[in-house]
Amino acid sequence: MTSDTSIGPIVLPNTRARHIVEQLLMGSGVALNGNAPQDLRVYHPDFFSRLLHQGTLGLGEAYMDGWWECDRIDEMACRLLQHGLGERAHTPSERLMYRLQAGFLNLQSRGRAYIVGEAHYDLGNDLFERMLDPTMCYSCGYWKRANTLHEAQLAKLELTCRKLQVEPGMHVLDIGCGWGSFAEHAARHHGVEVTGITISREQAELARRRCQDLPVTIELKDYRDLEGRYDRIVSIGMFEHVGHRNYPTYFETVAQQLAPDGLFLLHTIGANRSEISADPWINKYIFPNGVLPSAMHIARTSEDHLLLEDWQNFGPDYDPTLMAWLENFDTHWHEVAANYNERTRRMFRYYLAVCAGAFRARHLQLWQVVFSRDRPKRYDAPR
Repeated sequence: MTSDTSIGPIVLPNTRARHIVEQLLMGSGVALNGNAPQDLRVYHPDFFSRLLHQGTLGLGEAYMDGWWECDRIDEMACRLLQHGLGERAHTPSERLMYRLQAGFLNLQSRGRAYIVGEAHYDLGNDLFERMLDPTMCYSCGYWKRANTLHEAQLAKLELTCRKLQVEPGMHVLDIGCGWGSFAEHAARHHGVEVTGITISREQAELARRRCQDLPVTIELKDYRDLEGRYDRIVSIGMFEHVGHRNYPTYFETVAQQLAPDGLFLLHTIGANRSEISADPWINKYIFPNGVLPSAMHIARTSEDHLLLEDWQNFGPDYDPTLMAWLENFDTHWHEVAANYNERTRRMFRYYLAVCAGAFRARHLQLWQVVFSRDRPKRYDAPR
């Protein structure tokens, strides 16, 4: 059931559910039917009971259905997380179900590896081409000296190349190459040969077109099927799909493919705590079966295979990255609207804004971690 947001918010019902939600919001800076940009305007009387019964899944689905509106969902999410509503917004049954599934099942098994590609990355290149910048980077930009999204993404790609110390003639493996942003940059500007792998057919097709005049090979392949030896290995925005049960296999695979004097750079979103959990709405609609690693997960499962050389956190840079994507999405939506429906539009807006708020609240991190094998040289990472 959808609601008509053009007729304005409803009169708040005098129900127990509404009063409980008001108590939870007290002190957060987010009000119901208020006038501030972060305030939540209610358009359906059953919103409160849906929220209490379904937690963050209900909140996201209710937005998709037009049951509530907010001018600045990013700021609303930031304030709610800073207020401590992140974990409390997940119902006990949601948390228990995911932990049981993740404990007994390998949600990122070889047979399930392509699910996220089909569900999210294959949604449509037309949409992503309008949302992202010309590099087609679908990961955090580096805003240290950047003023625009494009500058930030070029800076991230160049920072990654400098950390990897790539040189002409090297063979680089890109695990989770996306639409070929790193492969194109490294091959074009640093004279290296790149082999990129992805589990998305749409990404692979576009990456091949973008890199057709370069020494770049794009393969539709799972990382567990890799063979060969590479001077450098990079993985940008893919580790979130590996899953905690597969971390040892992932790092073992990287170590087997990496040359003895090689370097490996892991670029991943990180969680502050080592709990195995996922936001139910994100898990259902955006990144199925995804799990965010903690620092302990990465350190513990890599130590038998690789030597940790450097660790950089620029998580706050994901906030302006996501907000720039949201601005692009809103600006260009009319160009692709005929290919999608209104619920998809609201789904993407909610996803981008909520994630921006989560990084702004420092609820999520973005790490670049550099590893080596038995490299005898001292390593000094650029910034």
